[in-house]
Amino acid sequence: MTDQKAPKSEQTRTLILETALRLFQERGFDKTTMRAIAKEAGVSVGNAYYYFASKEHLVQGFYDRIGAAHLAAVRPILDSETDLQKRLAGVLTTWLDIAAPYHEFASQFFKNAADPESPLSPFSPESEPARKQAIEMHREVLAGAKTKVPAELADVLPELMWLSQMGLVLYWVFDRSPGSEKTRRLAERGAQLTTRGIVLARFRVLRPLVREVHELFADFLPGMAQTAVSRKKRASDPDADFDPAAGADGAAATAS
Repeated sequence: MTDQKAPKSEQTRTLILETALRLFQERGFDKTTMRAIAKEAGVSVGNAYYYFASKEHLVQGFYDRIGAAHLAAVRPILDSETDLQKRLAGVLTTWLDIAAPYHEFASQFFKNAADPESPLSPFSPESEPARKQAIEMHREVLAGAKTKVPAELADVLPELMWLSQMGLVLYWVFDRSPGSEKTRRLAERGAQLTTRGIVLARFRVLRPLVREVHELFADFLPGMAQTAVSRKKRASDPDADFDPAAGADGAAATAS
């Protein structure tokens, strides 16, 4: 069977994205212009804007690439491991492996992502596909574990786990330990703590507390509110957000 080349449009899009990432590393995000990216990629400025409306949308393309690579890398873990702590630790540490080459300039992205009005914010409408993909991954982490989750918490725990992952990403951005060793230790200990929390949440008396925490974030973080709406829609129509190409990972991903 012969390999089929990607359509020319996809090749051009990939070329622009890869050129942008290289220039971000070499020159910094703020100092890299769309014109410079187009020139380096050998395309017109108009062509660059055709595929990416702005530098921020280029970074969204980077998020999508990281997310796709992460999904592929964790698949063996999710398909074979049933221990909840090991599944979660595997997801977190694998993200660190995938993101490692971009650590040097991740802080430049964060300066923009920290702006709630920026499309780079993990809670922005533009980031919704990556956000939903990451949440669905955590949903699969729970679904495939031998530790069973109460049905009434199965819809909120993945979102809280994603928020925990965002905290890990923030720590990683500023971690200057060799090989991000401190972040890796935090990922392992965080997986252990999260697993204990989920086990405790099986006690009926603690379930309202979990829901209250989730509602707190949903009320104050716009992205969480959007995801909650999507979740309710999916509950009423199970096929509403299902992407058959994504399989068990549902709607389409990282920071990480």
